[in-house]
Amino acid sequence: MGGLRARAEAYFEFPALSATWRTEILAGCTTFMTMAYIIFVNPSILHETGMPIGAVTVATCLAAAFGSLLMGLLARYPIALAPGMGLNAYFTYSVVKGMGVPWQTALGAVFLSGVAFFLLTVTGARQLIIGAVPPELYAAVAAGVGLFIALIGLRNSGIITANSATLVSLGNLRSPNTLLALFGLLLMAVLLARHIQAGILIGIVATTIVGALTGLVHWQPQTWHVSDLGATAFHLDILSAAKLGALEIVFAFLFVDLFDNIGTLVAVGEKAGLIRESGQIPRLNQIFYADSAATIFGSLTGTSTVVSYIESSAGVAAGGRTGITAIVTGLLFLAAIPVAPIAGAIPTGATAPALIIVGSLMMSSVAAIRWADPSVAIPAFLTLVTIPLTYSIANGLAFGFTAYALIRIVCGEFRKVNWFVYVLVVLFIARFYYLGKGT
Repeated sequence: MGGLRARAEAYFEFPALSATWRTEILAGCTTFMTMAYIIFVNPSILHETGMPIGAVTVATCLAAAFGSLLMGLLARYPIALAPGMGLNAYFTYSVVKGMGVPWQTALGAVFLSGVAFFLLTVTGARQLIIGAVPPELYAAVAAGVGLFIALIGLRNSGIITANSATLVSLGNLRSPNTLLALFGLLLMAVLLARHIQAGILIGIVATTIVGALTGLVHWQPQTWHVSDLGATAFHLDILSAAKLGALEIVFAFLFVDLFDNIGTLVAVGEKAGLIRESGQIPRLNQIFYADSAATIFGSLTGTSTVVSYIESSAGVAAGGRTGITAIVTGLLFLAAIPVAPIAGAIPTGATAPALIIVGSLMMSSVAAIRWADPSVAIPAFLTLVTIPLTYSIANGLAFGFTAYALIRIVCGEFRKVNWFVYVLVVLFIARFYYLGKGT
C-alpha cells in the first residue's frame, strides 16, 4: 500500500508542489460544493427542449464525473469539468427553441464539436487559434455569455418580461414566483458576499424549501432507475448535425468551448502557480484531450458541451495543486447521481437566481478589455451585447471578429491582425450573406 501511495505522489508531483492528501481532498470537496448547482440548473434548462429531466440529471453527473476524473488522471490539473453554463442556454434557447432544431440533432452538433476539438488538438491547429484571437475578444465572449445567462435568468424569474413596444419591461414583482426568485437572488448574493463557497448551491436548496413551504413547489415523487438514462443516451443525430445548415451550431459550440477552456486554464493555472515563468502551460495537449473527450462523452449520454469550470479556483484557493483535487470532485459527482429524482422538485424561482448570479460573476472578464482603445473596445462591445440581444453566441462572435478585422484594415493596421482571423472573418461574412438574418 505504501508503495502505491508513493507512486501516486510521484505521478501527481506532490513533493514539487508541496501537496498533501488532506489538502487535496478538502480542495476537491470545495470545488464540488461551488459547482454542484449545475446538477440542478443544467437539467432545468435542457428540460425545456423536451429532454427528460431525470435522464439529463444523470447525464450531467456522469459527464462532470468523467471529465473531472480524466482531467485529474491525464492532465493532472486541479480543474473540474461539467456541462457549461451559457452553452446549455445556447443549446436550448437558440438552437432547439430558436432555430427549431430537434434536441437529438443538437446533441449531434455537440458530438461533432468535441471531435473537431480533438482533431484541432492533434494537428496543433488549436494552438494556432489561441495565438490568433485577440485576448480582448476572449474577455468579451465570456462577458457576453454572462449577460446571455443573466437575461435568461431574469426572464425565467419574471423580473423582466416581453413588451411589444419596448421589447422588454419590468415584470410583475408581486407575483409569488417572482418574489421567490428575488428572495433566492438576495440570499445567494449575501452568501457569496460573505465568502461562503457553496453559496449558490445553498441558495438553490434554501429557496426550494421556502417554495415548498409556501406552496410554490409542485412535485410528485417518482421512482427512478439508472436505466432511465436510456431516454437520452445515444439518441444524438450526428448525420443531421453534419449537414451544412448545422455547421454554424457546431462552430459556436467549438469556439465558445475553446475560449472557456483557455480562460479557465489561465486563471486557475496562475492562481495555483502551475504556469511556467516563460508563459508555457505544462501538459497543454493533455488538458485539451480531456476537455474534448468529456464533450464527446457528454453528448453520448445526453447533455450539452462539457467545459472547464472557473469554480475550480475555489479548490485552488483551498490549497488544491494536483489532479487529485479534480479526481475527488469527479467522484463526488458520481456519488450525487441518486439525487436525480429530486431535480424535478427545483422550481424556476430557485434556478433563475442562480443563472443571474453566475452571469454576474462572468462579467469580471471585462476588466481585461482596453476600453480606451476604440479599435479594441468597439469590437469587444459588439461581441458583448449582440450575444444576449440576438440570443446567439454565434452572432456575437461574428459581429465582434468582423468589426475587429475591418477596423484594423481601414486604419491601415491589417498587418497587426493574425491571418487566421481573416479566415474566420470571411467565413462570418459568408454566414451573414447566406443566412440573411441571424438565428
